[in-house]
Amino acid sequence: MNTISLSGLRAPASISIDTWGLAHIRAQNTPDAFFVQGLNAARDRLWQIDLWRKRGLGLLAADFGPGYLMQDRAARLFLYRGEMAPEWAAYGDDAKEICTAFAAGINAGVDLTRTGVWPLPPEFAHFSTAPAEWAPEDVVRIRTHCLARNALSEHARAQVHALADAEVDLLRQSLTPPLSTTDPSVPLPPDALAVYELATAPVTFSPERLNAPLKDASLWSTIDAAKQVCRTAAMEGSNNWAIAPTQTTTGRAIMASDPHRAHAAPSLRYMIHLSAPGLDLIGAGEPSSPGIMAGHNGTAAFSLTIFCADQEDVMVYETAADDPLHYRYGDGAETMSEITETFAVKDHPDQSLPLHFTRHGPVIYNQDTTALAIRTVFTDPGTSPYMASLKSMRATTMPDFRAALTTWGAPSVNMVYADTAGDICWQSAAYVPKRTGWHGLVPVSGAGGYEWDGYLTATDLPALENPDTGFVHSANNMNLPASWDHDAIPVGFEWFEDGRANRIAHVIAQGGAGDIAANCRLQNDTHSALALDLVALLPGGTPAQELLRGWDGMADTASAPTLLYEIWLTEHLRPALLSRVAPDAKLRRLLAPGSVPTLVRLMQGQHPNLAELAGLETEKARNALLTETLQAAFDDACARFDVDPGSWRWGDLHKGWFGHAVSPDYHVGPIETGGSGTTVMMGYYEGADYRVRIGASVRMVVDVGAWDNSVWINVPGQSGVPGHPHYDDLMPLWACGDYVPMLYSTQAVDAETETVINLIPAAV
Repeated sequence: MNTISLSGLRAPASISIDTWGLAHIRAQNTPDAFFVQGLNAARDRLWQIDLWRKRGLGLLAADFGPGYLMQDRAARLFLYRGEMAPEWAAYGDDAKEICTAFAAGINAGVDLTRTGVWPLPPEFAHFSTAPAEWAPEDVVRIRTHCLARNALSEHARAQVHALADAEVDLLRQSLTPPLSTTDPSVPLPPDALAVYELATAPVTFSPERLNAPLKDASLWSTIDAAKQVCRTAAMEGSNNWAIAPTQTTTGRAIMASDPHRAHAAPSLRYMIHLSAPGLDLIGAGEPSSPGIMAGHNGTAAFSLTIFCADQEDVMVYETAADDPLHYRYGDGAETMSEITETFAVKDHPDQSLPLHFTRHGPVIYNQDTTALAIRTVFTDPGTSPYMASLKSMRATTMPDFRAALTTWGAPSVNMVYADTAGDICWQSAAYVPKRTGWHGLVPVSGAGGYEWDGYLTATDLPALENPDTGFVHSANNMNLPASWDHDAIPVGFEWFEDGRANRIAHVIAQGGAGDIAANCRLQNDTHSALALDLVALLPGGTPAQELLRGWDGMADTASAPTLLYEIWLTEHLRPALLSRVAPDAKLRRLLAPGSVPTLVRLMQGQHPNLAELAGLETEKARNALLTETLQAAFDDACARFDVDPGSWRWGDLHKGWFGHAVSPDYHVGPIETGGSGTTVMMGYYEGADYRVRIGASVRMVVDVGAWDNSVWINVPGQSGVPGHPHYDDLMPLWACGDYVPMLYSTQAVDAETETVINLIPAAV
């Protein structure tokens, strides 16, 4: 136990850190609770949140040199630049006060590292840098870390359309519901969205980039695999569900949540418990933000997944040959606005760079009489990612919860809710652009023919209260009502078709999620119906075919059929199909790795035009491709592992991996894990090494009303400080599907408290 005196704290408070690294904050008033949350974020995740802030505000070059100048410029293009009054108002009457306290708490933590009371995380010493102080506005102005869609997909689709047709593009990205036609594409250069990709990319630290001279700053302005900063948000999703008391063994509701995000050390999410008079929150959030986005408040439990609404458009302009800042709009022309920003650069004088904006948003490309801007919800107030949680996390009735979501701007989410009164609900929430006469799937002209007519909000989007089924759920699937008019009110078409939602619904409906343990098993479920759909097409007869035809579809670590199936799908079947449909290497790269749902439908005899392109019009031809590629995969597995398939194990190839941006010494993993890219237990990997790049880091299952029965896991650990006992201690538990207690009551927390930090106001 230790005691720290702090300026800015109004009354004594404490941080009790339990056996598993979860910090339980006790304060005597609400501002102090959020002040201490900021302080604790600095204690456990200072390097992470400091880098997040510098990346988002465009301040990297000051610490790391000219190789980061173009990323700084790109980030500043997407900062919120509107009025702060409506911005704060969207998140609640006390949002500004909360963010002010939170930022002050972070700054107090920074001061403790400066005075040596707390150690500075080793990454700062590695670079000889120091953490910076925060302003309250820093918490909400940054937008580039949000999961948004679908600018990159629009660009890719336009490139595919230039080389092939809309049906071929389904091998890149399937569409739900299917569209017979899409909007006319505007052809664009391959690098047209490089600035957007740079703005939304993680920070990398190669020696070449760190040592780049000022004259080469402009060269560090594109994203490619060699720099390991390519964006992978396309696969990022989540599962969540809420089960009514009538469907559980205890007569209490259950809420479950496991967001799927890119894996890294430290993890994106952070578990926290905040207690003050009138406030008792526990759950997961981002360490850089106050409050929580998933968890409970002692009356109601809540969580979110991504609702795949389209909140972006790529706008294309014709510019004047003699003045690239003038662009055609309507019957006339307009001039881009220009803001000159100053950037500090390590070991060099400050640099001044211009930022340009059209009426639609930041300009990311301007060459040869063509300019591009991104039209995005992020230019408007109320769209700071997850910040509307400051309202929804404190709602204790279903009507109040749904009302709080009416100003939820971004990201677009499925919210589920369950409370002690027995109510459950699902509510989709977002600011969704109203598009009339077009679908938002390809880049469009910015000359005035494709405008947004305001937003749909949660008030206009579908919801479900206390359904007869006794549960609500989502897994990024297309869950708009069957009656929805997708042409008149296009919300989005790029949903997940991986079968997770159907599997969750099936298990719950069959009574397989009646208690906490069963819900934990469901979160770790490795069944892939999509895989079995493909395997069902195999003719049978060979050892390879029989191995898969006898498979139950469970992608467990010990599964030999899973090893064969994933090698077949990833390295043989999909590449073979793409080479047939797209002999041109440029087109093939755009389609890779290939949509599994589209592949399965093609092999089932659907998509006749694609089948003709691939020479697979007949069942005989399709069977031949399946047989040949599967045998090649079988031979491949024999050569790489063992000639005896009985010794094959999926876990020998499929590994959990949490990389640290700064040093290999701080990586966590590899460790064997199950699942795949189409299972409830998401284990999305890259074919180059089969390391899991995207999946659940935080999982929680909440027993609504018997709160101490709830469980959670956060991988690799709660702490972001390499070498700390809680940096990677949860990794082995996560890999085998285990959980730790999500303790809530004072008595339960005190019984498992490992360390107490007492905090007292500094004497004036």
